[in-house]
Amino acid sequence: MDTLKMMTDEELVLCYSNGNNSAFDILLDRHRLAVFNYIYFIVKNKELSEDIFQDTFIKAIMTIKQGRYTETGKFRAWISRIAHNLIIDFFRLQKKENTVSNDDVQIDLLNNPMLCDDTVEDRLILSQIDSDLKKLITYLPDNQKDVLIMRYYQNLSFKEISERTGVSINTALGRMRYAILNIRKMADENQIILTL
Repeated sequence: MDTLKMMTDEELVLCYSNGNNSAFDILLDRHRLAVFNYIYFIVKNKELSEDIFQDTFIKAIMTIKQGRYTETGKFRAWISRIAHNLIIDFFRLQKKENTVSNDDVQIDLLNNPMLCDDTVEDRLILSQIDSDLKKLITYLPDNQKDVLIMRYYQNLSFKEISERTGVSINTALGRMRYAILNIRKMADENQIILTL
């Protein structure tokens, strides 16, 4: 056990994936307080924080056991990211469960997001989506990345994009289509949700 305590997080993950359950106990002890405090800081509810904390480490266990953990030298950042995503998932689920139906009315006044102020949870989710999207864009081929940035971040028309890049409008449209398909594929592969 003392030998395990001297190991790095990545060495402990490797030991755990090879069947040494004590290695995960050390990881849990090492990061319990920081992860729990991070969750509690956002959700402000002890019982909910404990549930999300348990779900975080269950998901970590499953990911490691399935051989999907990739060593980056930053176990704490990885486990915090899992917690963060579970918090977002919780708020999304709450939002869906707390909607009120007014199906008998022509205009939906109760569930119209255009008539509501953003909540803290909405802003947190949108910030995370924006951050995730920007990271995914960096992995696109340059020609797709350029078209996407010009269209969505610089608000250029496809005609303007065509003129700037020296390609036809159809080529610019095609690059945009492939950029969106590639982002969706990367998001699915990495279990990243890009919607509210």
